[in-house]
Amino acid sequence: MPNRLLLCAATALLLPAALLAGAQPGAASGSAPAVSSAAVDDVPANVSVRASRHQRIRLEALPQVVQPGGAVASPGAARAAVVATLRPVRPGRRVQLQVQEGEGWRAVASRRQDGLGRVQFAAAAAVDGTSLTYRVKAMASSSTSPFTSAPVSTARWLDATWTDEFDGSHLAPVWNHRGREYAHGSRRSCAKGDPSAVSVGGGAVRLSVIADPDATTRCRIEGRDARAGRFAYRLNGHIGTQHAFAFRYGVAAARVKFHRLRGQHGAFWLQPVDGMQAGALGTEIDVVEYFGDDHPQGGLASFMHRYEGKRRIAAGGWIPNSRSYLASRNDGWSKNYHVFSVEWTPRMLVFRIDGQETGRLRGKVSAVPQFPILSLIAANYEIPKIKEKRLPQHMYVDWVRVWETGGNQAGG
Repeated sequence: MPNRLLLCAATALLLPAALLAGAQPGAASGSAPAVSSAAVDDVPANVSVRASRHQRIRLEALPQVVQPGGAVASPGAARAAVVATLRPVRPGRRVQLQVQEGEGWRAVASRRQDGLGRVQFAAAAAVDGTSLTYRVKAMASSSTSPFTSAPVSTARWLDATWTDEFDGSHLAPVWNHRGREYAHGSRRSCAKGDPSAVSVGGGAVRLSVIADPDATTRCRIEGRDARAGRFAYRLNGHIGTQHAFAFRYGVAAARVKFHRLRGQHGAFWLQPVDGMQAGALGTEIDVVEYFGDDHPQGGLASFMHRYEGKRRIAAGGWIPNSRSYLASRNDGWSKNYHVFSVEWTPRMLVFRIDGQETGRLRGKVSAVPQFPILSLIAANYEIPKIKEKRLPQHMYVDWVRVWETGGNQAGG
């Protein structure tokens, strides 16, 4: 298991469950603000920056990556994330989200600035297929006057590059089964990918870890892995779109309900089109990995792996205070679906859960096309943590979506 370097995680913020109506429109204020918003055909960009001598607001409209819930749902019904970053930082300062209606603005939600100067909203992406334009108004505080951002639009994200909702009863041809041989001598020598551990139905794909019914011997685990012994061989649900679909820069998201027990880990991740090996270009981007309920570090992690020569380098780690991103005390990563996403730009990776930022990584970010992977894998160090009678374990994926930008990230 790679070393886990802690992510620089943002403070978790609650997202409004629905648009709130009734407040009056606010007006921009401040002395001679400078505005940056690369509009096309009079439609604002998805990123804007407005600054005066004393205040600055960067506003970004992200794709529809907010959709917690217990049942499968259409990705078109997910909500967009709208993120404001304010300077100076005034924790607790109230910020109002406003939507444009004709020539005016209507307040639809209100949140408070966190300790990093950030405010995050969940908002409708469109009405009757038409994009929406938003802005935020930072209310007056004891030391700052009211200040209104430049607008942003959701238009850029209305048409996803690629979506799979796992309708029907079979995987779409874009997916292939990965890792279908026991890798003897590796730390995954006791498990392999197999189509029998993957099924589609009810609007989701189910990835499983099951005991291999055809194995006639047991697998020996020893060395630096967990408790040594002999254990049943496992079959894993492990699928990817290598050689069929890849993209370069943008946002990738998956709506996932993870397995419950430790002894395997579920993941949504990206690999470079030529794979991960010494000398290859690109990096492995582990958008999310989950190691089971009751894990001492909370169970959720995000990573980036790359090679320097023959040496594999890992960055990222456990998501601190991961339960703070859940909707309630009764929510859970194995109880309900949540959207896990990565915003991939030439300069950094930003990881989010239902639109809430969990951390970001910079430096030596992949610049080559990557392809999505979904998996529930039992590595050797995990297998001793679960008794065979507790198998199978299941992970469900409702949908996967990619919005490709090709490096054209407005606002950086």
